[in-house]
Amino acid sequence: MDTAALVPSRYQSIQRATSAPSTQKQVAHVGAPPPRTSSLLAPIMLLTGHEAEVLCVRMHPQGEVIVSGGFDRLVYIWRVYGECENMAVLKGHDGPILQLVHSTQGEYLFTASTDKTGALWDMETGIRIKRFKGHTSIVNSIHASRKGDQMAVTGSDDGTIHVYDIRRKLPVRTFNNTYQVTAVCFNEGADQVFSGGIDNQLKVWDMRRDACVNTLKGHTDTISSLCLSPDGSFLLSNSMDNTVRIFDVRPFAPIERCVKILQGAQHNFEKNLIKANWHCSGNYVVCGSADRCVYVWDVTSSPGRVLYKLPGHQGSVNEADFHPQEPIVVSGGSDKCVYLGELKL
Repeated sequence: MDTAALVPSRYQSIQRATSAPSTQKQVAHVGAPPPRTSSLLAPIMLLTGHEAEVLCVRMHPQGEVIVSGGFDRLVYIWRVYGECENMAVLKGHDGPILQLVHSTQGEYLFTASTDKTGALWDMETGIRIKRFKGHTSIVNSIHASRKGDQMAVTGSDDGTIHVYDIRRKLPVRTFNNTYQVTAVCFNEGADQVFSGGIDNQLKVWDMRRDACVNTLKGHTDTISSLCLSPDGSFLLSNSMDNTVRIFDVRPFAPIERCVKILQGAQHNFEKNLIKANWHCSGNYVVCGSADRCVYVWDVTSSPGRVLYKLPGHQGSVNEADFHPQEPIVVSGGSDKCVYLGELKL
């Protein structure tokens, strides 16, 4: 990685400001601060450095670093603990970065960009290993397989879905959709691909049959993100119809596969591809929102109950994600900021 790409840290920690009481009576009125629930330096950490909108942000599977990308065409890598220093900046895309995801173990980072390509990065060295070419328009989404040979799937405004084996130059499979594809995701075994787009439908593409084998209906506007649950049984979808839905994607599931509708998160005229993600337990879901808040739901309750509506951003929150071990949430927004905050789950 080019050491010249390293940038000085620009961060702030936000803590409750209380003046020291001068008497015992004042101490009783002020009370003790709420107990801490994480190892963060402060309950809320603000990470600044991006020069434009932050469009995507994810936690590393090991929980030690955060990656964020956006309109400035750069991938920033931040430490989670301590003073949340910026460790590195990865350069290589010629357009805004719309999505980034890690491989299961976290050794690789996959990115999707408006420059019509995806990219594969080595997380240890920061070097771009591979470019995924073949699309003729914006690549909106990218996802990595969980099992078997490392695969990647991309969805584009050109209406195609490409599946890549990272050891090969060209796509190993291409699915043709009628409309622009805005979100893609593998199933647990990577033998099926889920896609969503401006036609408001979730489609299931089978790698062996080389065809669309099912359509999951329910959304009434463009689907902005897809995310598979930790156990591989449920698919989380966010849509510009202002609903986040959970679909049962297990084999032989009931005909009505939409098992939960989560309300609260908003889209607006900006039409950003706002993303939702699962907690590692599968019990909670987090999502960004155009109303500048982060929403956290308990999906074990019926209906899904909003646990948190977290303010702080001064622009649309475009993605939020959970820490893999601690009750911490990270969010990135159009205000160029990344926030870390601890929860009580």
